[in-house]
Amino acid sequence: MSTRYYLPMDDIRMTALTRSETTTRCPYKGIASYWSVEAGGLVFDDIVWSYSEPLEEAPKLKNLLYFFNENIDAILIDGKKQKQAKTKWFKLLVKTLDGPEHIV
Repeated sequence: MSTRYYLPMDDIRMTALTRSETTTRCPYKGIASYWSVEAGGLVFDDIVWSYSEPLEEAPKLKNLLYFFNENIDAILIDGKKQKQAKTKWFKLLVKTLDGPEHIV
C-alpha cells in the first residue's frame, strides 16, 4: 500500500472543495466525511476525506484531509514528485485536466 498523506485543513483551499453526503466507516479510525472537487470543467466526486471525530485510536487524524493520491496529478515532497499509487481507485486525472489545478 502506498503512503497516505493527511494534510491540515488550514493548508487547503477549502473553497475549492464541496462537501459530499458520502460517509464511510473504518473500524480503526471512525466515520469519514468526503468532499468533491471541480477542476478543469470536471467534477471529481469524493476525492478527499477526513475524520472530524476519529476514534480514540486515531486522535491525530482529527480535521486532517486526505486526497486519494491515486486520483491526483502529483504529490511533491521537498520538490520531488512521489510515485503515484495504482489501486482500484486509480484514474488518470492528469490526462483529463486542461492545466494544473491547485487545491493545496
